[in-house]
Amino acid sequence: MVKHGRKYREAMEKVDRTRFYPPREALELVDETSYANFDETVELHFRLGVDPRHADQQVRGTVRLPHGLGKEVTVLVFAAGEAARIAEEAGADYVADSDEWFERIEGGWMDFDAALAVPRMMSKVGRLGRYLGPRGLMPNPKAGTLVEADDLPEMIDAIKAGRVEFRVDKHANVHVPIGKVSFPVENLLDNFATMVDAVVKSRPPGAGGRYIKKIVVTSSMGPGIKVDPAEALAMEAVL
Repeated sequence: MVKHGRKYREAMEKVDRTRFYPPREALELVDETSYANFDETVELHFRLGVDPRHADQQVRGTVRLPHGLGKEVTVLVFAAGEAARIAEEAGADYVADSDEWFERIEGGWMDFDAALAVPRMMSKVGRLGRYLGPRGLMPNPKAGTLVEADDLPEMIDAIKAGRVEFRVDKHANVHVPIGKVSFPVENLLDNFATMVDAVVKSRPPGAGGRYIKKIVVTSSMGPGIKVDPAEALAMEAVL
Protein backbone atom coordinates (compact mmCIF):
# COMPACT_ATOMS: atom_id res chain seq x y z
CA MET A 1 0.00 0.00 0.00
CA VAL A 2 1.32 3.44 -0.96
CA LYS A 3 2.23 5.65 1.99
CA HIS A 4 1.65 9.37 1.50
CA GLY A 5 3.53 12.20 3.16
CA ARG A 6 2.15 14.64 5.75
CA LYS A 7 1.31 17.38 3.23
CA TYR A 8 -0.66 14.98 1.05
CA ARG A 9 -2.59 13.66 4.05
CA GLU A 10 -3.41 17.21 5.14
CA ALA A 11 -4.64 18.01 1.63
CA MET A 12 -6.72 14.82 1.56
CA GLU A 13 -8.51 15.87 4.75
CA LYS A 14 -10.03 18.78 2.81
CA VAL A 15 -11.69 16.41 0.32
CA ASP A 16 -14.97 14.60 0.99
CA ARG A 17 -14.26 11.29 -0.72
CA THR A 18 -17.97 10.33 -0.70
CA ARG A 19 -19.04 13.46 -2.58
CA PHE A 20 -19.25 14.30 -6.29
CA TYR A 21 -18.38 17.99 -6.59
CA PRO A 22 -19.72 20.50 -9.14
CA PRO A 23 -16.96 21.40 -11.64
CA ARG A 24 -16.30 24.90 -10.27
CA GLU A 25 -16.09 23.74 -6.67
CA ALA A 26 -13.85 20.82 -7.65
CA LEU A 27 -11.42 23.13 -9.46
CA GLU A 28 -11.38 25.57 -6.53
CA LEU A 29 -10.59 22.61 -4.26
CA VAL A 30 -7.72 21.59 -6.54
CA ASP A 31 -6.15 24.96 -5.76
CA GLU A 32 -6.72 24.51 -2.03
CA THR A 33 -5.19 21.04 -2.00
CA SER A 34 -2.15 21.92 -4.12
CA TYR A 35 0.88 21.95 -1.83
CA ALA A 36 3.97 21.60 -4.05
CA ASN A 37 6.48 24.46 -4.29
CA PHE A 38 5.94 24.72 -8.05
CA ASP A 39 2.98 25.56 -10.28
CA GLU A 40 1.34 22.17 -10.53
CA THR A 41 -0.49 20.96 -13.62
CA VAL A 42 -4.24 20.45 -13.30
CA GLU A 43 -5.15 17.01 -14.63
CA LEU A 44 -8.49 15.64 -15.78
CA HIS A 45 -9.15 11.90 -15.67
CA PHE A 46 -12.10 10.11 -17.30
CA ARG A 47 -13.31 6.54 -16.78
CA LEU A 48 -15.24 5.59 -19.91
CA GLY A 49 -17.82 2.91 -20.64
CA VAL A 50 -15.86 1.38 -23.52
CA ASP A 51 -13.85 -1.77 -24.08
CA PRO A 52 -10.56 -0.66 -25.70
CA ARG A 53 -9.87 -4.23 -26.84
CA HIS A 54 -12.38 -3.66 -29.65
CA ALA A 55 -11.50 -1.56 -32.67
CA ASP A 56 -14.93 0.11 -32.74
CA GLN A 57 -14.56 1.29 -29.12
CA GLN A 58 -11.37 3.31 -29.42
CA VAL A 59 -11.46 6.88 -28.17
CA ARG A 60 -8.95 9.30 -29.60
CA GLY A 61 -8.89 12.93 -30.58
CA THR A 62 -7.31 16.34 -30.31
CA VAL A 63 -8.57 19.60 -28.87
CA ARG A 64 -7.26 23.13 -28.63
CA LEU A 65 -7.82 24.48 -25.13
CA PRO A 66 -9.02 28.11 -25.15
CA HIS A 67 -6.54 29.15 -22.45
CA GLY A 68 -3.67 26.83 -23.32
CA LEU A 69 -1.73 24.71 -20.87
CA GLY A 70 0.41 27.38 -19.25
CA LYS A 71 3.61 25.66 -20.26
CA GLU A 72 6.21 26.02 -22.96
CA VAL A 73 5.74 23.21 -25.45
CA THR A 74 8.78 21.91 -27.33
CA VAL A 75 8.05 20.75 -30.88
CA LEU A 76 10.20 18.49 -33.06
CA VAL A 77 9.45 18.21 -36.78
CA PHE A 78 10.67 15.42 -39.06
CA ALA A 79 11.25 17.24 -42.33
CA ALA A 80 13.93 17.85 -44.95
CA GLY A 81 14.62 20.36 -47.72
CA GLU A 82 11.98 23.04 -48.19
CA ALA A 83 9.76 21.49 -45.52
CA ALA A 84 12.60 21.80 -43.00
CA ARG A 85 12.98 25.47 -43.84
CA ILE A 86 9.25 26.05 -43.37
CA ALA A 87 9.34 24.25 -39.99
CA GLU A 88 12.28 26.32 -38.78
CA GLU A 89 10.66 29.60 -39.82
CA ALA A 90 7.38 28.52 -38.17
CA GLY A 91 9.07 28.16 -34.79
CA ALA A 92 9.85 24.45 -34.52
CA ASP A 93 12.31 23.88 -31.68
CA TYR A 94 14.02 20.99 -33.47
CA VAL A 95 13.98 19.90 -37.13
CA ALA A 96 15.07 16.29 -37.61
CA ASP A 97 16.38 16.15 -41.16
CA SER A 98 19.20 13.61 -40.99
CA ASP A 99 20.14 10.15 -39.68
CA GLU A 100 21.97 11.82 -36.82
CA TRP A 101 18.62 12.85 -35.32
CA PHE A 102 17.21 9.35 -35.65
CA GLU A 103 20.24 7.92 -33.90
CA ARG A 104 19.86 10.43 -31.06
CA ILE A 105 16.27 9.33 -30.47
CA GLU A 106 17.22 5.66 -30.67
CA GLY A 107 19.85 6.46 -28.05
CA GLY A 108 17.22 7.75 -25.64
CA TRP A 109 17.00 11.49 -26.38
CA MET A 110 13.41 12.66 -25.88
CA ASP A 111 13.64 16.36 -25.00
CA PHE A 112 10.46 17.36 -26.83
CA ASP A 113 6.74 17.37 -26.03
CA ALA A 114 5.26 16.88 -29.50
CA ALA A 115 6.42 15.51 -32.85
CA LEU A 116 5.22 16.31 -36.35
CA ALA A 117 6.27 14.82 -39.68
CA VAL A 118 5.71 15.46 -43.35
CA PRO A 119 4.56 12.37 -45.33
CA ARG A 120 7.79 11.90 -47.31
CA MET A 121 9.72 11.40 -44.04
CA MET A 122 7.54 8.60 -42.69
CA SER A 123 9.51 5.84 -44.38
CA LYS A 124 12.39 6.85 -42.10
CA VAL A 125 10.35 7.82 -39.05
CA GLY A 126 8.75 4.36 -39.02
CA ARG A 127 11.89 2.88 -37.53
CA LEU A 128 11.33 5.01 -34.42
CA GLY A 129 7.92 3.49 -33.65
CA ARG A 130 9.09 1.55 -30.61
CA TYR A 131 10.63 4.68 -29.13
CA LEU A 132 7.97 7.26 -29.97
CA GLY A 133 4.86 5.06 -29.86
CA PRO A 134 4.80 4.23 -26.13
CA ARG A 135 5.15 7.95 -25.35
CA GLY A 136 2.35 8.98 -27.70
CA LEU A 137 4.81 10.90 -29.89
CA MET A 138 4.61 8.90 -33.11
CA PRO A 139 3.31 11.15 -35.93
CA ASN A 140 0.13 9.78 -37.49
CA PRO A 141 -2.82 11.12 -39.52
CA LYS A 142 -5.47 10.30 -36.90
CA ALA A 143 -3.77 12.59 -34.40
CA GLY A 144 -3.24 15.26 -37.05
CA THR A 145 0.53 15.11 -36.57
CA LEU A 146 1.31 13.87 -40.07
CA VAL A 147 0.98 17.06 -42.10
CA GLU A 148 1.91 18.58 -45.42
CA ALA A 149 4.73 21.12 -45.42
CA ASP A 150 2.40 24.06 -46.09
CA ASP A 151 0.33 23.15 -43.01
CA LEU A 152 3.29 23.05 -40.62
CA PRO A 153 3.08 26.70 -39.47
CA GLU A 154 -0.58 26.36 -38.46
CA MET A 155 0.02 23.06 -36.65
CA ILE A 156 3.11 24.27 -34.81
CA ASP A 157 1.19 27.35 -33.66
CA ALA A 158 -1.73 25.20 -32.48
CA ILE A 159 0.49 22.86 -30.47
CA LYS A 160 2.34 25.70 -28.80
CA ALA A 161 -0.96 27.44 -28.03
CA GLY A 162 -2.42 24.48 -26.15
CA ARG A 163 -3.45 21.73 -28.55
CA VAL A 164 -3.91 18.51 -26.58
CA GLU A 165 -4.12 14.95 -27.87
CA PHE A 166 -6.09 12.41 -25.85
CA ARG A 167 -6.44 8.67 -26.15
CA VAL A 168 -8.12 5.94 -24.13
CA ASP A 169 -5.73 3.53 -22.40
CA LYS A 170 -6.16 -0.22 -21.99
CA HIS A 171 -8.12 0.30 -18.77
CA ALA A 172 -10.70 2.58 -20.48
CA ASN A 173 -9.26 5.72 -18.90
CA VAL A 174 -8.33 9.05 -20.51
CA HIS A 175 -5.78 11.28 -18.76
CA VAL A 176 -5.25 14.88 -19.93
CA PRO A 177 -3.80 18.16 -18.62
CA ILE A 178 -6.08 21.22 -18.69
CA GLY A 179 -3.85 23.99 -17.32
CA LYS A 180 -1.99 25.11 -14.22
CA VAL A 181 -3.07 25.62 -10.61
CA SER A 182 -2.20 29.31 -10.99
CA PHE A 183 -4.85 29.77 -13.73
CA PRO A 184 -7.97 31.77 -12.77
CA VAL A 185 -10.77 29.33 -12.05
CA GLU A 186 -12.79 30.73 -14.98
CA ASN A 187 -9.97 29.76 -17.37
CA LEU A 188 -9.78 26.27 -15.90
CA LEU A 189 -13.56 25.94 -16.23
CA ASP A 190 -13.37 26.90 -19.91
CA ASN A 191 -10.61 24.37 -20.52
CA PHE A 192 -12.49 21.74 -18.49
CA ALA A 193 -15.72 22.24 -20.48
CA THR A 194 -13.83 22.19 -23.80
CA MET A 195 -12.15 18.91 -22.90
CA VAL A 196 -15.41 17.28 -21.77
CA ASP A 197 -17.03 18.39 -25.02
CA ALA A 198 -14.16 16.87 -27.05
CA VAL A 199 -14.35 13.53 -25.24
CA VAL A 200 -18.14 13.37 -25.65
CA LYS A 201 -17.87 14.09 -29.38
CA SER A 202 -15.28 11.31 -29.68
CA ARG A 203 -17.72 8.66 -28.46
CA PRO A 204 -17.06 5.59 -30.64
CA PRO A 205 -19.86 3.80 -32.51
CA GLY A 206 -19.38 0.60 -30.51
CA ALA A 207 -19.89 2.22 -27.10
CA GLY A 208 -23.14 1.23 -25.42
CA GLY A 209 -24.72 2.25 -22.14
CA ARG A 210 -23.28 5.03 -20.01
CA TYR A 211 -20.29 6.53 -21.80
CA ILE A 212 -18.69 8.80 -19.16
CA LYS A 213 -18.72 6.78 -15.95
CA LYS A 214 -16.41 8.83 -13.76
CA ILE A 215 -14.53 12.15 -13.83
CA VAL A 216 -11.74 13.07 -11.43
CA VAL A 217 -9.73 16.30 -11.32
CA THR A 218 -6.45 16.71 -9.48
CA SER A 219 -3.20 18.61 -9.38
CA SER A 220 0.10 16.89 -10.19
CA MET A 221 0.81 16.08 -6.54
CA GLY A 222 -2.58 16.52 -4.92
CA PRO A 223 -5.46 14.14 -4.15
CA GLY A 224 -8.14 13.23 -6.66
CA ILE A 225 -11.47 15.08 -6.47
CA LYS A 226 -14.54 13.42 -7.93
CA VAL A 227 -16.65 15.58 -10.26
CA ASP A 228 -20.39 15.14 -10.76
CA PRO A 229 -20.61 13.75 -14.34
CA ALA A 230 -24.13 15.14 -14.84
CA GLU A 231 -23.02 18.70 -14.03
CA ALA A 232 -19.93 18.29 -16.20
CA LEU A 233 -22.06 17.18 -19.13
CA ALA A 234 -24.44 20.08 -18.56
CA MET A 235 -21.47 22.43 -18.98
CA GLU A 236 -20.52 20.67 -22.20
CA ALA A 237 -24.07 21.04 -23.51
CA VAL A 238 -24.00 24.86 -23.44
CA LEU A 239 -20.70 25.26 -25.33
